[in-house]
Amino acid sequence: MGSLSNYLSQSGAITWMVLLVLSAYFIATFWIFIYRYRLLRVRLAVESKSLNRLYMGRSDFVAKESLLYAYLQRIGSFGTEVLKAAINDAVRSATRGLTPLSIMASTSPFVGLFGTVVGILEAFGRLGTQKSASLSVVAPAISEALIATAAGIFVAIFAYAFHLILKRKAYELQSLLESQAEIVLAQTSVEAE
Repeated sequence: MGSLSNYLSQSGAITWMVLLVLSAYFIATFWIFIYRYRLLRVRLAVESKSLNRLYMGRSDFVAKESLLYAYLQRIGSFGTEVLKAAINDAVRSATRGLTPLSIMASTSPFVGLFGTVVGILEAFGRLGTQKSASLSVVAPAISEALIATAAGIFVAIFAYAFHLILKRKAYELQSLLESQAEIVLAQTSVEAE
């Protein structure tokens, strides 16, 4: 840990800015994931319960807690197009936050790499003022500069993993909504005959 504090104390403004940006990315990644995951988990439980009630024949319409119910009540009637629009809108709402996670996952390694390049430039600038530069002098300076790349990759791993987890949960929600819509449409067509 001594080398990390040494690195931070000798770092320039750009390196500090890079590490602050990566810290903000890291905090935002966890905040988005926790918030969206909890929201999707609740939505999945509600939609799963509604679908189970439809499958078991305990209901001929989606549950009042379902996202589809709210859309269908506003429209007043339902058909294939209305249900598709309701599903699309619900999925769009559920996937909010995936774009920032994707952006953070793809840009954080580059932000870290930028910090590393600046750190190496600073290290070579300091080494240029010395009379002799052996490997024992150059290696620690370069290894300290690589901390920014490591930080960028660290943030990217979490952002990308969280993005994929939330994307999968949104897909599960979409599947539940589509299944409910198909059952409701099938029951409506049977009743019409």
